[in-house]
Amino acid sequence: MTLIPLELRVNGAVHQIQVTPGAFLLDVLRDDLGLQGTKEACAEGECGACTVLIDGRAVTSCIYFAAQAQGHEITTIEGLSDDGLLQPLQQAFADLGAVQCGFCTPGLVMAATGLLDQSPNPSAAEVREGLAGNLCRCTGYGNIVWAVLDAAMQRGREPL
Repeated sequence: MTLIPLELRVNGAVHQIQVTPGAFLLDVLRDDLGLQGTKEACAEGECGACTVLIDGRAVTSCIYFAAQAQGHEITTIEGLSDDGLLQPLQQAFADLGAVQCGFCTPGLVMAATGLLDQSPNPSAAEVREGLAGNLCRCTGYGNIVWAVLDAAMQRGREPL
């Protein structure tokens, strides 16, 4: 089996690894780097559970080749907390009931982070559109949208 060397920058740390040419980023993050927060559900890029940020843009890591990520900054759900403290967005998800089973939550939080980084004061419609690729079977989207809007308001008041 042929392996290719990769240098991946994940959550601010550089990792030297070897992967098969067709390895998906999701598998590398979970299996090689031990970052279990990124979830696999559909393995087709349709549900958003595996969403991570590449250079601040939300991507579904289950269909994103690991080799494509070389030279880019990858942020996973583990990279959002600051010394174990939740970011306002993560706290808003908890406080406003935007979490139930939690399986989809990392992907939703990552997609929302990318959205808020690009559009700091989105409307409810923009939040719904920005999260359209993320499915949640338990919580209901109303609470999720409110959590993102609440975090956007908090970002306007306090530095991150």
